[in-house]
Amino acid sequence: MGFEELLDQVGGFGPFQLRNMVLLALPRVLLPMHFLLPNYLAAVPAHHCALPGTHVNFSHQDTWLEAYLPRELDGTLSSCLHFTHPQALPNTTLRAEGQSPGELQGEPATVPCSQGWEYDRSEFSSTIATEWDLVCEQKGLNKATSTFFFAGVMVGAMAFGYLSDRFGRRRLLLVAYVSVLVMGLTSAASVSYIMFVITRTLTGMALAGFTIIVMPLELEWMDMEHRTVAGVLNSTFWTVGLMLLALVGYLIRDWRWLLLAVTLPCVPGILSLWWVPESARWLLTQGQVEEARRYLLHCARVNRRPVGEDSLSLEALSKVIAGERVVQRPSCLDLFRTSRLRHISLCCMVVWFAVNFSYYGLSLDLSGLGLNVYQTLLLFGAVEVPSKLLTYLSVRQVGRRLTQVGTLLVAALTFGIRLLVSSEMVSWSTALAVIGKAFSEAAFTTAYLFTSELYPTVLRQTGMGLTALVGRLGGSLAPLATLLDEVWLPLPKLAYGGISLLAACTALLLPETRQAQLPESIHDVERKRCVHMWVWMLRYLIP
Repeated sequence: MGFEELLDQVGGFGPFQLRNMVLLALPRVLLPMHFLLPNYLAAVPAHHCALPGTHVNFSHQDTWLEAYLPRELDGTLSSCLHFTHPQALPNTTLRAEGQSPGELQGEPATVPCSQGWEYDRSEFSSTIATEWDLVCEQKGLNKATSTFFFAGVMVGAMAFGYLSDRFGRRRLLLVAYVSVLVMGLTSAASVSYIMFVITRTLTGMALAGFTIIVMPLELEWMDMEHRTVAGVLNSTFWTVGLMLLALVGYLIRDWRWLLLAVTLPCVPGILSLWWVPESARWLLTQGQVEEARRYLLHCARVNRRPVGEDSLSLEALSKVIAGERVVQRPSCLDLFRTSRLRHISLCCMVVWFAVNFSYYGLSLDLSGLGLNVYQTLLLFGAVEVPSKLLTYLSVRQVGRRLTQVGTLLVAALTFGIRLLVSSEMVSWSTALAVIGKAFSEAAFTTAYLFTSELYPTVLRQTGMGLTALVGRLGGSLAPLATLLDEVWLPLPKLAYGGISLLAACTALLLPETRQAQLPESIHDVERKRCVHMWVWMLRYLIP
Protein backbone atom coordinates (compact mmCIF):
# COMPACT_ATOMS: atom_id res chain seq x y z
CA MET A 1 0.00 0.00 0.00
CA GLY A 2 1.29 3.45 -0.95
CA PHE A 3 0.63 6.84 0.59
CA GLU A 4 -1.97 7.68 -2.07
CA GLU A 5 -4.08 4.80 -0.74
CA LEU A 6 -3.71 6.17 2.77
CA LEU A 7 -4.96 9.56 1.59
CA ASP A 8 -7.98 7.88 0.00
CA GLN A 9 -8.86 6.47 3.41
CA VAL A 10 -8.42 9.65 5.47
CA GLY A 11 -9.51 12.11 2.76
CA GLY A 12 -7.18 13.61 0.17
CA PHE A 13 -9.13 16.86 -0.13
CA GLY A 14 -11.51 18.16 2.50
CA PRO A 15 -11.80 20.53 5.47
CA PHE A 16 -8.41 19.38 6.77
CA GLN A 17 -6.62 20.37 3.54
CA LEU A 18 -8.60 23.59 3.15
CA ARG A 19 -7.65 24.62 6.68
CA ASN A 20 -4.00 23.98 5.88
CA MET A 21 -4.25 26.18 2.79
CA VAL A 22 -5.70 29.04 4.84
CA LEU A 23 -3.07 28.69 7.58
CA LEU A 24 -0.26 28.61 5.02
CA ALA A 25 -1.60 31.52 2.96
CA LEU A 26 0.23 34.19 4.98
CA PRO A 27 3.77 33.22 3.91
CA ARG A 28 2.72 33.37 0.26
CA VAL A 29 1.20 36.82 0.82
CA LEU A 30 4.35 38.09 2.56
CA LEU A 31 6.77 36.86 -0.11
CA PRO A 32 5.94 39.39 -2.86
CA MET A 33 5.67 42.15 -0.30
CA HIS A 34 9.36 41.59 0.49
CA PHE A 35 10.61 40.45 -2.90
CA LEU A 36 9.20 43.46 -4.79
CA LEU A 37 9.71 45.91 -1.93
CA PRO A 38 12.77 47.48 -3.67
CA ASN A 39 10.30 49.22 -6.02
CA TYR A 40 9.57 51.43 -3.00
CA LEU A 41 12.55 51.02 -0.67
CA ALA A 42 15.13 51.74 -3.37
CA ALA A 43 13.06 54.15 -5.47
CA VAL A 44 15.04 57.10 -6.79
CA PRO A 45 12.91 60.27 -6.92
CA ALA A 46 13.79 63.23 -9.13
CA HIS A 47 16.84 64.97 -7.72
CA HIS A 48 19.49 67.56 -8.40
CA CYS A 49 22.59 68.90 -6.73
CA ALA A 50 22.16 70.87 -3.54
CA LEU A 51 23.20 74.26 -4.88
CA PRO A 52 25.57 76.51 -2.95
CA GLY A 53 24.12 79.76 -1.77
CA THR A 54 20.57 79.05 -2.95
CA HIS A 55 18.38 82.14 -2.79
CA VAL A 56 15.49 81.00 -0.61
CA ASN A 57 13.30 83.94 -1.58
CA PHE A 58 14.15 83.74 -5.25
CA SER A 59 10.82 83.97 -7.07
CA HIS A 60 11.78 81.94 -10.14
CA GLN A 61 13.17 78.62 -8.88
CA ASP A 62 13.24 77.09 -12.37
CA THR A 63 15.40 79.94 -13.63
CA TRP A 64 17.75 79.49 -10.68
CA LEU A 65 18.14 75.75 -11.45
CA GLU A 66 18.72 76.47 -15.13
CA ALA A 67 21.51 78.85 -14.24
CA TYR A 68 23.27 76.32 -12.05
CA LEU A 69 22.57 72.97 -13.74
CA PRO A 70 23.81 71.81 -17.16
CA ARG A 71 21.50 69.95 -19.51
CA GLU A 72 21.84 66.31 -20.53
CA LEU A 73 21.70 65.13 -24.15
CA ASP A 74 17.95 64.55 -23.88
CA GLY A 75 17.40 68.15 -22.74
CA THR A 76 16.71 67.45 -19.05
CA LEU A 77 18.60 69.18 -16.27
CA SER A 78 21.49 67.16 -14.89
CA SER A 79 20.99 65.21 -11.68
CA CYS A 80 24.66 64.68 -10.95
CA LEU A 81 26.55 67.81 -12.06
CA HIS A 82 26.37 71.55 -11.53
CA PHE A 83 28.23 74.57 -12.88
CA THR A 84 31.01 75.92 -10.73
CA HIS A 85 29.45 79.36 -11.21
CA PRO A 86 25.87 80.21 -12.19
CA GLN A 87 25.49 81.03 -15.87
CA ALA A 88 23.97 84.30 -17.00
CA LEU A 89 20.58 83.76 -18.62
CA PRO A 90 18.76 86.00 -21.07
CA ASN A 91 16.64 88.72 -19.44
CA THR A 92 18.08 88.01 -15.98
CA THR A 93 20.59 89.65 -13.72
CA LEU A 94 21.46 86.45 -11.86
CA ARG A 95 24.96 86.52 -10.41
CA ALA A 96 26.73 84.42 -7.84
CA GLU A 97 27.79 86.22 -4.72
CA GLY A 98 31.40 87.25 -4.82
CA GLN A 99 31.69 86.63 -8.59
CA SER A 100 32.42 89.32 -11.16
CA PRO A 101 30.69 89.54 -14.53
CA GLY A 102 33.93 88.53 -16.18
CA GLU A 103 33.95 85.23 -14.30
CA LEU A 104 30.40 84.51 -15.39
CA GLN A 105 31.33 84.99 -19.02
CA GLY A 106 34.14 82.41 -18.90
CA GLU A 107 34.00 78.87 -20.21
CA PRO A 108 31.38 77.00 -18.10
CA ALA A 109 32.88 74.24 -15.97
CA THR A 110 30.90 71.48 -14.25
CA VAL A 111 31.68 69.51 -11.10
CA PRO A 112 29.96 66.62 -9.30
CA CYS A 113 27.53 67.40 -6.52
CA SER A 114 29.73 68.35 -3.59
CA GLN A 115 27.04 69.38 -1.10
CA GLY A 116 24.65 66.47 -1.54
CA TRP A 117 21.34 66.38 -3.36
CA GLU A 118 17.86 67.81 -3.10
CA TYR A 119 15.05 65.31 -3.76
CA ASP A 120 11.49 65.61 -4.95
CA ARG A 121 9.54 64.24 -1.99
CA SER A 122 6.08 64.50 -3.52
CA GLU A 123 5.93 60.75 -4.28
CA PHE A 124 8.27 59.26 -1.63
CA SER A 125 8.95 60.97 1.67
CA SER A 126 11.97 58.75 2.29
CA THR A 127 13.79 55.88 0.57
CA ILE A 128 17.19 54.30 1.08
CA ALA A 129 18.37 56.31 -1.93
CA THR A 130 17.48 59.59 -0.22
CA GLU A 131 18.63 58.30 3.17
CA TRP A 132 22.19 57.52 2.09
CA ASP A 133 22.42 59.43 -1.25
CA LEU A 134 22.59 56.28 -3.40
CA VAL A 135 22.46 58.21 -6.67
CA CYS A 136 24.83 59.18 -9.47
CA GLU A 137 28.20 57.55 -8.75
CA GLN A 138 26.56 55.49 -5.98
CA LYS A 139 23.56 54.26 -8.02
CA GLY A 140 25.20 50.84 -8.39
CA LEU A 141 24.95 50.41 -4.61
CA ASN A 142 21.23 51.07 -4.83
CA LYS A 143 20.79 48.30 -7.43
CA ALA A 144 23.06 46.03 -5.40
CA THR A 145 20.62 45.95 -2.47
CA SER A 146 18.29 43.72 -4.52
CA THR A 147 21.22 41.59 -5.64
CA PHE A 148 22.38 41.02 -2.06
CA PHE A 149 18.82 40.26 -0.98
CA PHE A 150 18.32 37.60 -3.67
CA ALA A 151 21.78 36.22 -2.96
CA GLY A 152 20.54 35.66 0.60
CA VAL A 153 17.43 33.94 -0.76
CA MET A 154 19.66 31.77 -2.94
CA VAL A 155 21.76 30.57 -0.01
CA GLY A 156 18.75 30.21 2.27
CA ALA A 157 16.89 28.09 -0.29
CA MET A 158 19.61 25.49 -0.28
CA ALA A 159 19.90 25.53 3.51
CA PHE A 160 16.17 25.28 4.19
CA GLY A 161 15.70 22.64 1.51
CA TYR A 162 18.32 20.40 3.09
CA LEU A 163 17.35 21.07 6.72
CA SER A 164 13.61 20.59 6.17
CA ASP A 165 14.24 17.18 4.62
CA ARG A 166 16.24 16.26 7.73
CA PHE A 167 14.29 17.91 10.54
CA GLY A 168 10.81 18.41 9.10
CA ARG A 169 8.80 21.05 7.25
CA ARG A 170 6.87 22.49 10.19
CA ARG A 171 9.88 23.00 12.45
CA LEU A 172 11.85 24.84 9.78
CA LEU A 173 8.84 26.98 8.87
CA LEU A 174 8.87 28.24 12.47
CA VAL A 175 12.57 29.06 12.14
CA ALA A 176 11.83 30.98 8.94
CA TYR A 177 9.02 33.00 10.54
CA VAL A 178 11.08 34.02 13.58
CA SER A 179 14.11 34.89 11.45
CA VAL A 180 12.10 37.07 9.06
CA LEU A 181 10.55 38.92 12.00
CA VAL A 182 13.86 39.59 13.76
CA MET A 183 15.80 40.53 10.62
CA GLY A 184 12.95 42.67 9.25
CA LEU A 185 12.75 44.71 12.43
CA THR A 186 16.52 45.10 12.48
CA SER A 187 16.53 46.26 8.85
CA ALA A 188 13.96 48.95 9.63
CA ALA A 189 16.25 50.23 12.39
CA SER A 190 19.38 50.31 10.21
CA VAL A 191 21.69 53.27 10.85
CA SER A 192 23.97 52.72 7.86
CA TYR A 193 23.90 51.30 4.37
CA ILE A 194 26.17 48.41 5.36
CA MET A 195 23.88 47.45 8.24
CA PHE A 196 20.86 47.59 5.93
CA VAL A 197 22.48 45.38 3.27
CA ILE A 198 23.55 42.76 5.82
CA THR A 199 20.15 42.56 7.52
CA ARG A 200 18.26 42.48 4.21
CA THR A 201 20.51 39.67 3.00
CA LEU A 202 19.73 37.70 6.16
CA THR A 203 16.03 38.49 5.69
CA GLY A 204 16.28 37.01 2.20
CA MET A 205 17.84 33.85 3.63
CA ALA A 206 14.93 33.50 6.06
CA LEU A 207 12.27 34.18 3.41
CA ALA A 208 13.70 31.31 1.36
CA GLY A 209 12.10 29.00 3.92
CA PHE A 210 8.69 30.25 2.81
CA THR A 211 9.44 29.71 -0.87
CA ILE A 212 10.31 26.02 -0.64
CA ILE A 213 8.41 24.72 2.40
CA VAL A 214 4.86 26.01 2.02
CA MET A 215 3.81 24.43 -1.28
CA PRO A 216 5.30 20.95 -0.66
CA LEU A 217 3.79 20.98 2.83
CA GLU A 218 0.37 21.55 1.26
CA LEU A 219 0.76 19.20 -1.71
CA GLU A 220 2.01 16.30 0.41
CA TRP A 221 -1.39 16.25 2.11
CA MET A 222 -3.30 16.45 -1.23
CA ASP A 223 -4.54 13.62 -3.40
CA MET A 224 -3.52 13.51 -7.05
CA GLU A 225 -6.82 14.89 -8.32
CA HIS A 226 -6.68 18.16 -6.38
CA ARG A 227 -2.96 18.98 -6.53
CA THR A 228 -3.43 21.27 -9.52
CA VAL A 229 -6.20 23.27 -7.84
CA ALA A 230 -4.15 23.59 -4.67
CA GLY A 231 -1.03 24.67 -6.53
CA VAL A 232 -2.84 27.40 -8.47
CA LEU A 233 -4.75 28.64 -5.40
CA ASN A 234 -1.50 28.72 -3.47
CA SER A 235 0.08 30.95 -6.08
CA THR A 236 -2.99 33.22 -6.04
CA PHE A 237 -1.97 34.36 -2.58
CA TRP A 238 1.21 35.73 -4.18
CA THR A 239 -1.01 37.93 -6.36
CA VAL A 240 -2.92 39.10 -3.28
CA GLY A 241 0.38 40.07 -1.64
CA LEU A 242 1.49 41.94 -4.75
CA MET A 243 -1.70 44.01 -4.85
CA LEU A 244 -1.53 44.64 -1.11
CA LEU A 245 2.03 45.92 -1.55
CA ALA A 246 0.76 48.48 -4.09
CA LEU A 247 -1.84 49.66 -1.56
CA VAL A 248 0.43 49.66 1.49
CA GLY A 249 3.20 51.39 -0.46
CA TYR A 250 0.76 54.09 -1.53
CA LEU A 251 -0.38 54.67 2.06
CA ILE A 252 3.06 54.53 3.70
CA ARG A 253 5.68 56.68 1.96
CA ASP A 254 8.52 56.33 4.50
CA TRP A 255 10.73 53.28 3.88
CA ARG A 256 11.27 52.41 7.56
CA TRP A 257 7.56 52.33 8.42
CA LEU A 258 6.84 50.47 5.19
CA LEU A 259 9.37 47.79 6.11
CA LEU A 260 7.76 47.45 9.52
CA ALA A 261 4.31 47.12 7.94
CA VAL A 262 5.33 44.14 5.78
CA THR A 263 7.27 42.45 8.61
CA LEU A 264 4.92 42.55 11.60
CA PRO A 265 2.39 40.06 10.08
CA CYS A 266 4.95 37.37 10.94
CA VAL A 267 3.66 37.54 14.53
CA PRO A 268 0.23 36.01 13.77
CA GLY A 269 2.00 33.66 11.35
CA ILE A 270 4.09 32.25 14.19
CA LEU A 271 0.96 31.72 16.29
CA SER A 272 -0.83 29.97 13.40
CA LEU A 273 1.80 27.21 13.28
CA TRP A 274 0.15 25.66 16.34
CA TRP A 275 -2.54 24.31 13.98
CA VAL A 276 -0.32 23.45 11.00
CA PRO A 277 0.35 19.68 10.73
CA GLU A 278 3.66 18.13 9.82
CA SER A 279 3.81 16.25 6.52
CA ALA A 280 2.75 12.65 7.14
CA ARG A 281 4.57 11.67 3.93
CA TRP A 282 7.83 12.99 5.33
CA LEU A 283 7.25 11.39 8.73
CA LEU A 284 6.76 7.97 7.14
CA THR A 285 9.89 8.30 5.00
CA GLN A 286 11.81 9.08 8.18
CA GLY A 287 10.38 6.06 10.01
CA GLN A 288 8.36 8.19 12.49
CA VAL A 289 5.31 5.96 12.12
CA GLU A 290 3.58 6.77 15.41
CA GLU A 291 3.53 10.53 14.79
CA ALA A 292 2.43 10.03 11.18
CA ARG A 293 -0.42 7.81 12.41
CA ARG A 294 -1.55 10.51 14.82
CA TYR A 295 -1.73 13.13 12.06
CA LEU A 296 -3.52 10.76 9.67
CA LEU A 297 -6.17 9.93 12.28
CA HIS A 298 -6.65 13.65 12.93
CA CYS A 299 -7.05 14.23 9.19
CA ALA A 300 -9.68 11.50 9.00
CA ARG A 301 -11.63 13.00 11.92
CA VAL A 302 -11.62 16.53 10.43
CA ASN A 303 -12.62 15.18 7.00
CA ARG A 304 -15.32 13.02 8.69
CA ARG A 305 -14.00 9.78 7.26
CA PRO A 306 -15.00 6.56 9.12
CA VAL A 307 -11.45 5.34 9.71
CA GLY A 308 -10.77 3.34 12.82
CA GLU A 309 -7.45 3.07 14.60
CA ASP A 310 -7.19 -0.55 13.47
CA SER A 311 -7.26 0.54 9.81
CA LEU A 312 -4.15 2.66 10.45
CA SER A 313 -2.23 0.27 12.64
CA LEU A 314 1.51 0.59 13.03
CA GLU A 315 1.97 -2.61 11.04
CA ALA A 316 -0.09 -1.28 8.12
CA LEU A 317 1.83 2.00 8.06
CA SER A 318 5.14 0.20 8.28
CA LYS A 319 4.33 -1.58 5.03
CA VAL A 320 4.12 1.79 3.25
CA ILE A 321 7.83 2.35 3.81
CA ALA A 322 8.93 -1.28 3.73
CA GLY A 323 9.73 -1.22 0.02
CA GLU A 324 12.87 0.87 0.43
CA ARG A 325 15.03 2.09 3.28
CA VAL A 326 15.02 5.84 2.90
CA VAL A 327 18.05 8.08 3.05
CA GLN A 328 18.17 9.52 6.53
CA ARG A 329 20.43 12.42 5.65
CA PRO A 330 19.58 13.64 2.14
CA SER A 331 22.04 15.89 0.35
CA CYS A 332 22.38 17.65 -2.98
CA LEU A 333 24.58 14.82 -4.21
CA ASP A 334 21.59 12.48 -4.07
CA LEU A 335 19.96 14.62 -6.76
CA PHE A 336 22.73 13.67 -9.19
CA ARG A 337 23.57 10.05 -8.25
CA THR A 338 21.07 8.42 -10.62
CA SER A 339 20.57 9.21 -14.29
CA ARG A 340 16.91 10.25 -14.23
CA LEU A 341 17.21 12.45 -11.15
CA ARG A 342 20.32 14.04 -12.65
CA HIS A 343 18.43 14.77 -15.88
CA ILE A 344 15.49 16.27 -13.95
CA SER A 345 17.73 18.41 -11.75
CA LEU A 346 19.76 19.91 -14.61
CA CYS A 347 16.66 20.77 -16.64
CA CYS A 348 14.86 22.26 -13.64
CA MET A 349 17.88 24.41 -12.82
CA VAL A 350 17.79 25.99 -16.29
CA VAL A 351 14.02 26.55 -16.11
CA TRP A 352 14.13 28.12 -12.64
CA PHE A 353 17.00 30.42 -13.54
CA ALA A 354 15.10 31.74 -16.57
CA VAL A 355 11.77 32.05 -14.76
CA ASN A 356 13.30 34.17 -11.99
CA PHE A 357 15.55 36.15 -14.32
CA SER A 358 12.71 37.26 -16.62
CA TYR A 359 10.10 37.72 -13.86
CA TYR A 360 12.21 39.97 -11.64
CA GLY A 361 13.81 41.71 -14.60
CA LEU A 362 10.32 42.87 -15.55
CA SER A 363 8.94 43.39 -12.04
CA LEU A 364 11.82 45.46 -10.66
CA ASP A 365 12.10 47.82 -13.63
CA LEU A 366 8.87 49.82 -13.86
CA SER A 367 10.26 52.77 -15.79
CA GLY A 368 9.16 53.86 -19.25
CA LEU A 369 5.61 52.49 -18.97
CA GLY A 370 3.79 55.82 -18.66
CA LEU A 371 2.44 55.05 -15.17
CA ASN A 372 3.66 55.78 -11.65
CA VAL A 373 5.08 52.98 -9.54
CA TYR A 374 1.82 52.42 -7.60
CA GLN A 375 -0.34 52.15 -10.72
CA THR A 376 2.15 49.88 -12.47
CA LEU A 377 2.49 47.49 -9.53
CA LEU A 378 -1.29 47.35 -9.09
CA LEU A 379 -1.73 46.62 -12.81
CA PHE A 380 0.96 43.93 -12.67
CA GLY A 381 -0.86 42.36 -9.74
CA ALA A 382 -4.28 42.52 -11.39
CA VAL A 383 -3.08 40.85 -14.58
CA GLU A 384 -1.91 37.86 -12.56
CA VAL A 385 -5.52 36.90 -11.77
CA PRO A 386 -6.37 35.82 -15.34
CA SER A 387 -2.85 34.41 -15.53
CA LYS A 388 -3.69 31.98 -12.70
CA LEU A 389 -6.90 30.93 -14.45
CA LEU A 390 -4.98 30.33 -17.66
CA THR A 391 -2.42 28.24 -15.77
CA TYR A 392 -5.11 26.16 -14.07
CA LEU A 393 -6.89 25.36 -17.32
CA SER A 394 -3.67 24.70 -19.19
CA VAL A 395 -2.02 22.32 -16.71
CA ARG A 396 -5.24 20.28 -16.51
CA GLN A 397 -5.84 20.09 -20.25
CA VAL A 398 -2.40 20.04 -21.88
CA GLY A 399 -0.19 19.10 -18.93
CA ARG A 400 2.61 20.65 -16.92
CA ARG A 401 5.38 20.34 -19.49
CA LEU A 402 3.64 22.02 -22.44
CA THR A 403 2.29 24.74 -20.13
CA GLN A 404 5.81 25.45 -18.91
CA VAL A 405 7.12 25.58 -22.47
CA GLY A 406 4.30 27.77 -23.76
CA THR A 407 4.41 30.36 -20.99
CA LEU A 408 8.19 30.77 -21.26
CA LEU A 409 7.95 31.05 -25.03
CA VAL A 410 5.31 33.81 -24.96
CA ALA A 411 7.27 35.69 -22.28
CA ALA A 412 10.35 35.53 -24.53
CA LEU A 413 8.33 36.82 -27.51
CA THR A 414 7.08 39.85 -25.57
CA PHE A 415 10.65 40.87 -24.76
CA GLY A 416 11.59 40.45 -28.41
CA ILE A 417 8.65 42.48 -29.74
CA ARG A 418 9.36 45.30 -27.27
CA LEU A 419 12.74 45.71 -28.95
CA LEU A 420 10.89 46.68 -32.15
CA VAL A 421 8.65 49.23 -30.41
CA SER A 422 9.99 52.80 -30.33
CA SER A 423 10.22 54.72 -27.08
CA GLU A 424 7.44 57.08 -28.25
CA MET A 425 4.92 54.22 -28.42
CA VAL A 426 4.39 54.11 -24.65
CA SER A 427 0.97 52.43 -24.77
CA TRP A 428 2.28 49.56 -26.90
CA SER A 429 5.28 49.10 -24.61
CA THR A 430 3.01 49.06 -21.56
CA ALA A 431 0.66 46.50 -23.15
CA LEU A 432 3.57 44.21 -24.05
CA ALA A 433 5.03 44.55 -20.55
CA VAL A 434 1.67 43.57 -19.02
CA ILE A 435 1.36 40.53 -21.30
CA GLY A 436 4.94 39.54 -20.50
CA LYS A 437 4.21 39.90 -16.79
CA ALA A 438 1.14 37.66 -17.08
CA PHE A 439 3.03 34.86 -18.83
CA SER A 440 6.11 35.23 -16.61
CA GLU A 441 3.88 34.72 -13.60
CA ALA A 442 2.18 31.76 -15.30
CA ALA A 443 5.63 30.24 -15.89
CA PHE A 444 6.48 30.84 -12.22
CA THR A 445 3.28 29.18 -11.01
CA THR A 446 3.81 26.18 -13.27
CA ALA A 447 7.44 25.81 -12.19
CA TYR A 448 6.48 25.51 -8.51
CA LEU A 449 3.80 22.92 -9.21
CA PHE A 450 5.84 21.00 -11.81
CA THR A 451 9.05 20.79 -9.79
CA SER A 452 7.35 19.65 -6.59
CA GLU A 453 5.83 16.73 -8.53
CA LEU A 454 9.08 15.67 -10.24
CA TYR A 455 11.11 14.95 -7.09
CA PRO A 456 10.47 12.04 -4.68
CA THR A 457 9.26 12.75 -1.16
CA VAL A 458 12.61 11.86 0.43
CA LEU A 459 14.34 14.51 -1.68
CA ARG A 460 11.50 16.89 -2.52
CA GLN A 461 12.61 19.72 -0.27
CA THR A 462 16.26 19.24 -1.20
CA GLY A 463 15.32 19.35 -4.88
CA MET A 464 13.16 22.43 -4.37
CA GLY A 465 16.03 23.99 -2.46
CA LEU A 466 18.50 23.37 -5.28
CA THR A 467 16.22 24.72 -7.99
CA ALA A 468 15.24 27.69 -5.83
CA LEU A 469 18.93 28.42 -5.25
CA VAL A 470 19.62 28.55 -8.98
CA GLY A 471 16.41 30.51 -9.48
CA ARG A 472 17.45 33.13 -6.96
CA LEU A 473 20.76 33.41 -8.75
CA GLY A 474 18.70 34.50 -11.74
CA GLY A 475 16.71 36.85 -9.51
CA SER A 476 19.87 38.40 -8.06
CA LEU A 477 21.33 39.02 -11.53
CA ALA A 478 18.08 40.48 -12.93
CA PRO A 479 18.46 43.98 -11.34
CA LEU A 480 22.09 44.19 -12.45
CA ALA A 481 21.15 43.21 -16.01
CA THR A 482 19.31 46.53 -16.35
CA LEU A 483 22.70 48.27 -16.15
CA LEU A 484 23.62 46.62 -19.47
CA ASP A 485 21.69 49.36 -21.27
CA GLU A 486 24.76 51.55 -20.80
CA VAL A 487 26.63 49.11 -23.09
CA TRP A 488 23.79 48.77 -25.62
CA LEU A 489 20.22 49.90 -25.02
CA PRO A 490 18.43 46.69 -26.21
CA LEU A 491 20.83 44.36 -24.37
CA PRO A 492 18.76 43.85 -21.15
CA LYS A 493 15.64 42.81 -23.10
CA LEU A 494 17.72 40.55 -25.34
CA ALA A 495 19.14 38.87 -22.24
CA TYR A 496 15.72 38.36 -20.61
CA GLY A 497 14.09 37.09 -23.80
CA GLY A 498 16.99 34.90 -24.92
CA ILE A 499 17.29 33.07 -21.61
CA SER A 500 13.50 32.51 -21.49
CA LEU A 501 13.67 31.00 -24.98
CA LEU A 502 16.48 28.67 -23.91
CA ALA A 503 14.47 27.54 -20.88
CA ALA A 504 11.40 26.85 -23.03
CA CYS A 505 13.46 24.45 -25.15
CA THR A 506 14.91 22.83 -22.01
CA ALA A 507 11.47 22.28 -20.45
CA LEU A 508 10.58 20.02 -23.39
CA LEU A 509 13.07 17.49 -22.01
CA LEU A 510 11.22 17.06 -18.69
CA PRO A 511 8.73 14.20 -18.11
CA GLU A 512 5.03 14.94 -17.81
CA THR A 513 3.49 14.59 -14.30
CA ARG A 514 -0.20 15.14 -15.03
CA GLN A 515 -2.35 12.37 -13.47
CA ALA A 516 0.78 10.80 -11.99
CA GLN A 517 1.26 9.77 -8.38
CA LEU A 518 3.85 11.66 -6.36
CA PRO A 519 7.04 9.52 -6.23
CA GLU A 520 7.94 8.49 -2.70
CA SER A 521 11.50 7.25 -3.23
CA ILE A 522 14.42 7.46 -5.63
CA HIS A 523 13.46 4.00 -6.84
CA ASP A 524 10.02 5.30 -7.87
CA VAL A 525 11.63 8.00 -10.04
CA GLU A 526 14.03 5.61 -11.75
CA ARG A 527 11.33 2.96 -12.24
CA LYS A 528 9.19 5.47 -14.13
CA ARG A 529 12.02 5.89 -16.58
CA CYS A 530 11.98 2.19 -17.36
CA VAL A 531 8.19 2.22 -17.78
CA HIS A 532 8.35 5.20 -20.15
CA MET A 533 11.08 3.53 -22.19
CA TRP A 534 8.97 0.38 -22.63
CA VAL A 535 5.90 2.43 -23.57
CA TRP A 536 7.96 4.33 -26.15
CA MET A 537 9.35 1.12 -27.64
CA LEU A 538 5.94 -0.53 -27.86
CA ARG A 539 4.41 2.56 -29.42
CA TYR A 540 6.92 2.74 -32.23
CA LEU A 541 7.82 -0.92 -32.74
CA ILE A 542 4.36 -2.49 -32.74
CA PRO A 543 2.35 -1.53 -35.85
